[in-house]
Amino acid sequence: MELPRIGSVISDSSTVVPYGVADADGARVDAIDVWVRDLVMCDRSTRTVRAYCYSLLTWFRVLWFLGVSWNHATESDVAAMVGWLRSASNPQRRRSPASTNVAGAVNLKTGKPELALGYSPSTINVALAATYQFYAFHGHSGQGPVLNPVPQSPQRRRALAHRSPIESRQRHRRARLRQKTADTLPRSIPDSLWSELFEVLRGPRDRALLLCFVSSGARASELLGATNGDVDWDHQRIWVISKGTRMRRPVPVSPEALLWLAGYVHTATNPDVAAPLWRTLRKPERALSYSAARRVFQRVNVVLGTNWTLHDLRHTAAVRMATDGTLTLPEVQTVLGHADLRTTSRYTVPRMEEMVETMAAFYARPTPALHLHADYDAADFSVVFGD
Repeated sequence: MELPRIGSVISDSSTVVPYGVADADGARVDAIDVWVRDLVMCDRSTRTVRAYCYSLLTWFRVLWFLGVSWNHATESDVAAMVGWLRSASNPQRRRSPASTNVAGAVNLKTGKPELALGYSPSTINVALAATYQFYAFHGHSGQGPVLNPVPQSPQRRRALAHRSPIESRQRHRRARLRQKTADTLPRSIPDSLWSELFEVLRGPRDRALLLCFVSSGARASELLGATNGDVDWDHQRIWVISKGTRMRRPVPVSPEALLWLAGYVHTATNPDVAAPLWRTLRKPERALSYSAARRVFQRVNVVLGTNWTLHDLRHTAAVRMATDGTLTLPEVQTVLGHADLRTTSRYTVPRMEEMVETMAAFYARPTPALHLHADYDAADFSVVFGD
């Protein structure tokens, strides 16, 4: 089925409810506003609230299409949403006519698969999680259906109920309608491809941004939110707001990154300390958004025939730190801002495409010569088995 693209996610930073969902007539959905207000009071991040609102927009589009009220929804309606997400095409995956990459195919240069045309399993699971929490909140306040329409896994609840952080993660069955997701290894940019990527970038801003990303290991949202006053030139670091704790923390940057950054900051038209550090090149200057920074990488990918992303720069920094031998694993964890050391240890696992030269040397090794054990007589051995 094809859902009508009615309704939208609206934002209003001047109210307690930063995001909400509007219906076809432009009126806000009160049930979602009440839930979003509770998320804000529970100190959920603004990005989480925004993502949940987009998931609820998808859910309400299904309900509007089926003609079902939100407080009368059943599990069959949730199954209809999952079925549509599994079969529909994602408008964000539409490629330009100049793109030669095949959806779902593996890029032979980077070893990364291209994004499929549909919605990923993780996107479907996020939509299910947001819908479940929406009905759990209204069920707690005595509204909505008596039974949550989104099924849950009792095995998963028991496995995560009293798990110690030092215990290994227990296996559990997925709940109905939940999609199976693969645990893939981080993708870093090899040194052989790093040089050509750096050369294709144009201007000091893009090169300074690339070097700051790959030397600090900061997340895209953290580094793009920095201001002019956040650069500590004396101690070679940039202060960013951590994504998880939302606290300000310093991230180190290399001298080469600071050199390119100084050349870029020198061209700034607004040197105020509160002004954004990363700005657009077109006038009037404004803060460089994540979409604009991603567009820089998309242009580079078209030239090189690659499919690198901004988050690959964080993976590249983590792999370089973890495999160099200069830093210990807890030190790498501190730089990256990981809450669990096991997350950092994922960057120590080698990938097959990075062991091409090692495997080539393994296959080219000479065959070891065969020798008889000292307890055997060579003459007797030749009589029995021949020369």
